[in-house]
Amino acid sequence: MSQKVHPYIPNMVPEVRDEMLKVIGAESVMELYSGIPEELQLKEDLKLPPALTEYELRRHIEGILNKNTSTKEYLNFLGAGCWQHFVPAVCDEINQRSEFLTAYAGEPYEDHGRFQALFEYQSLLAELVDMDVVNVPTFDWGQAAATSIRMAARITGRKKVLLAKTVAPERSKIIINYGTPELEFEFVQFDMKSGAMVLEDLQEKLTQEVAALYFENPSHLGFIEAQGTEISNLLKANGTLMVVGVDPISLGVLAPPSHYGADIVCGDLQPLGMHMNYSGGQAGFIASHNDVKVVSEYPSRLFGIVPTVKEGEYGFGDVAYERTSFAQRENGKESVGTQTALWGITAGVYLALLGPNGMQEVGKTIMQNSQYAAQELNQIAGVTGSRLNAAYFKEFIVDFNQTGLSVEQINQRLLEKKIFGGKDLSLEFPEFGQSALFCVTEVHTKEDIDYLAQAIKEILA
Repeated sequence: MSQKVHPYIPNMVPEVRDEMLKVIGAESVMELYSGIPEELQLKEDLKLPPALTEYELRRHIEGILNKNTSTKEYLNFLGAGCWQHFVPAVCDEINQRSEFLTAYAGEPYEDHGRFQALFEYQSLLAELVDMDVVNVPTFDWGQAAATSIRMAARITGRKKVLLAKTVAPERSKIIINYGTPELEFEFVQFDMKSGAMVLEDLQEKLTQEVAALYFENPSHLGFIEAQGTEISNLLKANGTLMVVGVDPISLGVLAPPSHYGADIVCGDLQPLGMHMNYSGGQAGFIASHNDVKVVSEYPSRLFGIVPTVKEGEYGFGDVAYERTSFAQRENGKESVGTQTALWGITAGVYLALLGPNGMQEVGKTIMQNSQYAAQELNQIAGVTGSRLNAAYFKEFIVDFNQTGLSVEQINQRLLEKKIFGGKDLSLEFPEFGQSALFCVTEVHTKEDIDYLAQAIKEILA
């Protein structure tokens, strides 16, 4: 094996490496990989280029990144899991502070400020979703949903889970992958005209083995599921928990899932002050009522406030730390690992900055913009501006089936006009044919929407 020392890989000095191997009782570095099957092992040396200097490396990476076309250059109507919202400058200012940006982990005495910041975030988000308990953020919505469902399975002691067929396919794959082989999954069908869950199909599939039902509201397809109370009544009669995924920026104008019976609420924090960073700005949350049976099943950290020995003074730290895999290690219910705490702090800043009135204003602006966009697109010959007969928030399905062009063709031509069109649904939801999921938020002006409508008119002409 080569004895070269790489500048970016620690502990490669031969003497240091040999000392570490001696301490753990291994003869060689390769012994550490003995568990990898022979057929998966690379038998030749990697032909890596010489290590670049810091300047050369930066120039190389920037050259690659400069090939991208960003939403600063093109108009963007893509959503479907990563959305373009306005990010107030103060969010970036605070999350770039070194005490937050580099505060990976630590003990209460040295991390007191970070723990307080996360406690404040949890409190603000709990108020938004109208729940009592909120965790330190997970990696993304997919993980938050998967963990919420596993929590529900442990609480009920059941092994079957129902998923709405309208759940984002990307998330349902994460959920099924994370729950298999312990849990069994089945989809509940939706109405093609409204997108709403078919209650008869739900009732038929609600057996005594069903731990939870998971659906999203607003849904991945944009529509608002208006049957929350009816769904909750069916589940409660069966002892099944209701887990609802939500886009938190919608809660300035929509009732939170807790108001129509949700036992556990989860979702994505990215709309709350995070840029679209090629999936780097994603973070998920989980929320519930302050029920000991539920709280004890959270695998992730929860931060609380407690009085100290000095009157009027308070401290911040872990609540029920013994629940976590940090305390239980291999005996933990789930292994949590690194969490996206920085984005929790950012979401806290966003919520504190906007407050209830600001969240309502943003929500109203989004709904007005999206309604206007659907209305304008609906006036184009052959185009149905909103495919589903239901209320929607910021995303809606645009039907192009009567145009004679595929969504792929339309999107390609929109790119020529410096527009990112809606997400092509033809593969994930073939039952809608040539349809696309468009996203309109508070960043879009009337001029932006008019330009999109005019561009589509010209393409179809």
